[in-house]
Amino acid sequence: MTSAGSDLVRLSHEMPISSHVVDVDGVPMSALLAEAADPRAVIVAIHGGVTTSAYFDCPGHPRLSLLRTAPALGFTVLAIDRPGYGSSAPYAADIAPAARRVDLAYALVERVLGARPRGAGTFVLAHSAGCELAVRMAADERGAQLLGIELAGTGREHHPEAIRSLTAGGPGRGDRLRELLWQPSRLYPAEVFGGAAIASPGPAYEATMMPRWVAHDFARAAANVRVPVQFTVGAHEKVWRTDPRALGEITALFTAAPRVVVNEQADAGHNLSMGHSAAAYHLRVMSFIEECVIARR
Repeated sequence: MTSAGSDLVRLSHEMPISSHVVDVDGVPMSALLAEAADPRAVIVAIHGGVTTSAYFDCPGHPRLSLLRTAPALGFTVLAIDRPGYGSSAPYAADIAPAARRVDLAYALVERVLGARPRGAGTFVLAHSAGCELAVRMAADERGAQLLGIELAGTGREHHPEAIRSLTAGGPGRGDRLRELLWQPSRLYPAEVFGGAAIASPGPAYEATMMPRWVAHDFARAAANVRVPVQFTVGAHEKVWRTDPRALGEITALFTAAPRVVVNEQADAGHNLSMGHSAAAYHLRVMSFIEECVIARR
């Protein structure tokens, strides 16, 4: 390991992470915060389905943790629990409307960050089902102030293997879905493979929200995003189609974005922030953020 690599491992072990719960119009919203002393920017990280903000702090592997490596490299990270997860889980039925969830997310960010330094501004990174909230936030009028967004582990059409697996009859649908999300197993540390260490029940609204998002709302919202976009796919993604045609159709949705970049992450599956290649993925995201900072200034 190089000296720089050793320093990153040491610093990632030392990064403190604080838990926060704030009241937003009677709804308790939760998040994890890891601060850089003099941040270049703030990364707002949004997890996917059936997990929480814990997704961005890979258990037992600080070098793979976005919450630990990003502050060591000058970026504050605020990993939020999406509306209906974490402390807001009991309120899921009341906060299901998309506009309500966007307002809650923005308010959570403001309440936690407060007067803390934000550097050049705020950048939103999202994974899987969390990309729905991220794109809606960027499409909102407040989204014009973002530095940019990173979307990973999502798409508009399911991978042929996902279609075959999820439409097959008989028991075991949950096991088949888990295989799609966590294969090949060699890409993940044994301690986190399968996701049990970070699992959380998902809100009921997601069952209807996601199909509608993929079929209709994604395209409508993407057309209103006016900040740079990076779209990352794992080289071994098996949930969503990632062939050139599928990626071209997705990038074409962002008609108002000044820049759209497609990034294929080598040696990565669906859960990019939990695999052995997570550090490489996070470094690519931070490189893109740095480009967004320069462009903004």
